[in-house]
Amino acid sequence: MLIVLAILSAGLFFWAAESTLVVKARGHDLKIVAAEKMAQAMSTLKEVRLGSEGIVMEDNPNDPNGTMLVGSEYTPITTDRGNLDAKLTTLNPNFAAVVVDMLVAADVENGDTVAVAFTGSMPGANISVLAACLAMEIHPVIITSVGASEWGATDPNFTWVDMESELQSKDEFKFASIAASIGGGGDRGKGLSPNGRELLKEAINRNYHILHSIQEKDLESSISKRIDLFGEVLPLSDYKVYLNVGGGAASVGPRINARLVPPGLSSAASLKGGLADCVLKRFVDVNVPVIHIHNIEELAEKYDLPFPPIPMPETGIGQIFAQLTFNRTISLIALILTLGSLTAVGLRSHRQVKEVMEYDPEASL
Repeated sequence: MLIVLAILSAGLFFWAAESTLVVKARGHDLKIVAAEKMAQAMSTLKEVRLGSEGIVMEDNPNDPNGTMLVGSEYTPITTDRGNLDAKLTTLNPNFAAVVVDMLVAADVENGDTVAVAFTGSMPGANISVLAACLAMEIHPVIITSVGASEWGATDPNFTWVDMESELQSKDEFKFASIAASIGGGGDRGKGLSPNGRELLKEAINRNYHILHSIQEKDLESSISKRIDLFGEVLPLSDYKVYLNVGGGAASVGPRINARLVPPGLSSAASLKGGLADCVLKRFVDVNVPVIHIHNIEELAEKYDLPFPPIPMPETGIGQIFAQLTFNRTISLIALILTLGSLTAVGLRSHRQVKEVMEYDPEASL
C-alpha cells in the first residue's frame, strides 16, 4: 500500500509540475506590434545607412548585432560620456514592449497625447518610443536635443533628427520632433567646439520637419521655450504623461535631478519637492506623471531584458510579453488527490489496527 501511495504521489507531483500555462502580460498584443514596428524601423535606417556614400558594413565589435545605429565614441558632436552596453540594449526591438508596458501602467489610452523629450544619445530608445506610440495610437509631441553622448547618434551627417526625417519620409512613423536644440551643456552646446555647435545647427536646419529651432541665451530660457511649445499644443496638465529619454539639460535639469528621478514610471506626487527647475519639474508641478528612460541597466533588470543583447533576441519573446506559470487548477486537483489518498490510507490503517485490537486485545502486547 505504501509503495502504491508513493508512486501515486510522485505521479501527481510530476503531472502538476508539467502542467503549465502561458499567461500573456498586460498589453501583450500592443507590445508585439510595437516590437515588430521597431525592428522594421531599425531595418529601414540600416538600409539608408548602407546606401550612404562611403559607408560600408564591417565587423564592428562596438555594434555586434550589425544595426548600423551605434555611433562613434568621439566626434565633433559628442556631448558626454556614454555606456555602450546601454546603447546596445535600447537597440533591442523588444525594448519597445517595455515602453508600452510603462505607458499602459500610466493609463495612457488610444487617442491620448503625451509630451516627449529626446536626445541623440539613445536612438534605440527614441525609436522604441515612436513604435510604442504608433502601436497604442497615441499622439506624441516631441522636442529633441540633437547632441549625443558616446556611441549614440554621433555622426554629424546622420544625427537623430536625420533619422527622424528618414523614418517619416519612408512612412515608418507619421510623427517627429516639432522643435530641436543643439543640446549639450546648458542646452547650448557648452563643452563642444565651435565646429561641433555649427554642425548641430546645420543638422537642425536641413531637416524641414522641425518647426522650431531652440537657440536661447541660457538654460532657463530654453526650459521656458519648451514649455511654451508644449503649451501651444495642449495645456500642460492635459498631457497624459511626460516621457523623457536620456539626460537632456533642459528636460531633466542638473545631475542632482537624476538621483531624484528613478528610471521608469513615477507619479507626480512621488517627485514633488527637491527637484531643480527643468521641463520635467514643470510637468510634475501640474500633476503629470513621468516616464524616465535612463539608467538602462536597471530597466533591463526590471523587465528581464539581456544587458547587452548579444546576439539579438527574437522579437516578441520574453517575460515582458508572457510568462510561463503553473496551471493552478491542475495543481489544486493534484493536491486534493494526494491528500485524499493519504487520508484514505491513514483511515484504512487505523481501522485495521482497531479491528485487530477488538479481535485480540493482547495484540498490543
